[in-house]
Amino acid sequence: MKKYISLIAVSIGLTACDLNLLPQDAISPETFFKTENDLLLYTNSFYNALPSAEDVYNEDVDNVVKNSLRDELQGTRIVPTSGGGWSWGTLRNINYFLANSGKCPDAKVVAKYNGLARFFRAYFYFGMVKRFGDVPWYSRPVDVMDQEMLTKARDPRTVVMDSVMADINYAIANLDASRQVNSITKWTALALKSRIALYEGTFRKYHPEFSLPNANKFLDECISASDELMTKSGYTIYKDTPETAYLKLFSSDNAIPDEVILARDFSDELQVYHNLNYYTMTASYGKPGLEKSLVNSYLMADGTRFTDIPGYETNQFYDEVQNRDPRLKQTIRTPGYTRIGETTPLVPEFGATVTGYQLIKFVSAPKWDTYNKDITDMPIFRYAEVLLNFAEAKAERGTLTQPDLDRSIKLIRDRVGMPNIDLAMANSKPDPYLAQQYSQLSGSNKGVILEIRRERRVELVMENFLRWDDIIRWKEGQLLTRQFKGMYFPGAGSYDLDKNGKVDLVIYEGAKPTVSGAQLLKLGSEILLENGNKGGNIIINGHITKKFNEARDYLYPIPTQERLLNPNLTQNPNWE
Repeated sequence: MKKYISLIAVSIGLTACDLNLLPQDAISPETFFKTENDLLLYTNSFYNALPSAEDVYNEDVDNVVKNSLRDELQGTRIVPTSGGGWSWGTLRNINYFLANSGKCPDAKVVAKYNGLARFFRAYFYFGMVKRFGDVPWYSRPVDVMDQEMLTKARDPRTVVMDSVMADINYAIANLDASRQVNSITKWTALALKSRIALYEGTFRKYHPEFSLPNANKFLDECISASDELMTKSGYTIYKDTPETAYLKLFSSDNAIPDEVILARDFSDELQVYHNLNYYTMTASYGKPGLEKSLVNSYLMADGTRFTDIPGYETNQFYDEVQNRDPRLKQTIRTPGYTRIGETTPLVPEFGATVTGYQLIKFVSAPKWDTYNKDITDMPIFRYAEVLLNFAEAKAERGTLTQPDLDRSIKLIRDRVGMPNIDLAMANSKPDPYLAQQYSQLSGSNKGVILEIRRERRVELVMENFLRWDDIIRWKEGQLLTRQFKGMYFPGAGSYDLDKNGKVDLVIYEGAKPTVSGAQLLKLGSEILLENGNKGGNIIINGHITKKFNEARDYLYPIPTQERLLNPNLTQNPNWE
């Protein structure tokens, strides 16, 4: 029987969100916390902290772009009055549990559930540190009369992250070592540790302005956690035929446990749904589409670089997607694409995608196309990410070998029949197309780190906003200021997108033509090209000037109201 990660917390009333309020109206510590079932019931509420389906797939940084831009991309963030992510309710519930779980007489049971609680405390604080940097560390519930704790200053990031690592290590030592795709286990904790340690190690390396020590210590922790999971857990990369394996991993109704370490469950039986299919096929959610630079980053099927081909910039859709890394055809609609269980070929629908590169990752059978009626499970941690973390940490540490690549990146590429990264070749001939994107990167391992970043971007697109985290930790905020682009068209005209002899798209000027079965887009209003009627790539949000303040925007501001309530809270740099 599946364990559903859903809104279980509602059943026990854990809804208060102030740091100094305890859930005493819902649970009496004198009568609760006595049995394993009590601990299970309480800790089930913690799962609500995990990403929703929308938090997994609704990426809108520079991999997937829409017809509107987040404030983070426009550079228009302001200091909020309240909210802004400065919320402590989740932590309050966790610390309240840890303060009372010892009332259960079974020490092993207490250790197990304390491990679960400390997993979620590490997860909570990791999110807070990513967003705000220094934050107050609270290891116990705060009493309403405890003014010292309520007006606590922000603890240094170094102190908080050391505590986070202590929590996650405790979780690893005490959680079950079974593999359960819908429950937190030792392997989930190792995957989280791998993610945390890679983020923190690279953030400290690439952000000298914060003067954070011990970057290598965190990279080593990432390597160690990843290696333990790789050698002891039994997880593998899911395989099917190279032409379908990647797509099946994400379009399966039930998470595939070979590779998925933790997933959020959705079920028609329990009427727990999400909105992925509808999201990708209507104009209602910003018309998401893959961005041109990501499409350009997919290698050719033989492992050579698409961007090394003379004239690649003016390749039209049909030609540019031929003989590429098979994951491209399993991420967007390409010629010959059909829906699951159907045989009618479909071309991209420009009414549903601003770039022309229409998403199919996670898209399931047509019967789930209704608004908010999809049931595919959403992966939160999967084995491929751990392999990528391992390779990147080793490369950043300067200890990466070809055998390391063979036991990490190669496994991911084998899924789709792609050649492995050649360490010596990558470092001898770094990709100039990628090098101009990642301005902070240098050193003898530059070439292979660029290739690992390529692999990470291709493999993990649309998953958990990991791309935003990557850009922030690598100090590459300037990537967000580039003009976002889509397909190339030489100008107005009729286009057979899949070369089947039928006109699929007409880009026109003047009067609207009558072309049966074709999509009609007016140049200059319904579609914008770089050079107007002389053609070019589709331009998305060309009227908006994007800004990224390198001295400010790698952290978020502390809300004004919080600083009024607690005068010891300092503001983040340049947000005053």
